[in-house]
Amino acid sequence: MKIAISGKGGVGKTTLAGTLARVIAATEHKVLAIDADPDANLGSALGFNLDEVEKVVPVAEMTDFIQERTGSQKGSYGGTFKLNPQVDDIPERFSLSRENLKLLILGTIPEGGGGCYCPESVILKFLLRHILLQRDESIILDMEAGLEHLGRGATRGIDAFIVVVEPGSRSLKTARQIKRLAADLGIDRVYVVGNKISQANDKDFITDNLEGLKILGFLDYDQEIITADRRDQAPFEVNQKIVDNVKVIYENLKQELATI
Repeated sequence: MKIAISGKGGVGKTTLAGTLARVIAATEHKVLAIDADPDANLGSALGFNLDEVEKVVPVAEMTDFIQERTGSQKGSYGGTFKLNPQVDDIPERFSLSRENLKLLILGTIPEGGGGCYCPESVILKFLLRHILLQRDESIILDMEAGLEHLGRGATRGIDAFIVVVEPGSRSLKTARQIKRLAADLGIDRVYVVGNKISQANDKDFITDNLEGLKILGFLDYDQEIITADRRDQAPFEVNQKIVDNVKVIYENLKQELATI
């Protein structure tokens, strides 16, 4: 199962990504969790040691490594470099590991190269293409609201795209925008998970305002999740309710994909 998860900032997509990865890993399936969000908080949501995570250099910031693999000149843009760099060894070399779970932090394109076809962009796109098309473990990709890391070459490997929303108009607007962006990349299996549900009409608000998007399930609002985040604890380890919610979402997702 290869899943990309996105949504407006603060809606709880990293909570879903981390807990879903742990749920899948607990069933003895190997999981590679990829942090492609600039905030890079997936490590703590997975339960990795914070000191260990903070020592990890995101792939996009490995300047010397990128120069070696692409033949680019450090700090230069618009020059000549390899468009098919070797990337197959990156997940094993630069991931954190625990039991059936690996964490790889991608990072973001440096500001000076934003919007250009730069070496960092080439490395990330080829790396994602390799991971999504060639590797055989389950993939959970925690993304920001945009889809900058993805290109058409990689999207063929994505089984589903999940947008996390909360019961608010701006969140739902972002979900509709993401659906359009995903369609432009050829991704037609886009689903929704509603988060921060504290009363029945929260579910109704989301359902009534997202016509055309299949809802996989909901995550209940729980103060314990906020406390766990402040303590850098994995929701999977401290809150059985959120684990049960995610197990339902996982089963619904498997049923959806089984019909394709």
